[in-house]
Amino acid sequence: QVQLAQSGGGSVQAGGSVTLSCAASGYTSSYPCMGWFRQAPGKEREGVTHIYTRDGSTSYVDSVKGRFTISRDNAKNTVYLQMDSLKPEDTAIYYCAAGTLWSCSGNFRPAAFVYWGQGTQVTVSS
Repeated sequence: QVQLAQSGGGSVQAGGSVTLSCAASGYTSSYPCMGWFRQAPGKEREGVTHIYTRDGSTSYVDSVKGRFTISRDNAKNTVYLQMDSLKPEDTAIYYCAAGTLWSCSGNFRPAAFVYWGQGTQVTVSS
């Protein structure tokens, strides 16, 4: 099993920045794909970005490219999401998730990920 503990988030004005962290523990070696998802009120959970922790390769959805950066510190088993130039439409609960190798080729499908963090609110005001 894998446990994911999220930290960070909060409220920020448009154009601001927020950093989220996701610390993984447990049998993490079997789940090398780490992703970030978000869910806005009344909307489905959507993928934002993911990273294959073994080689650092990343992927982003178009709406966050150039603004969000995913990174990892394998020594700390922690993945980060740096969010810059935030927009009100980025307001959502953000979740980190852990998946297998195949999760990173699943076009950001939430069902492709196995373990989930507790979620953290990010609110961007205009």
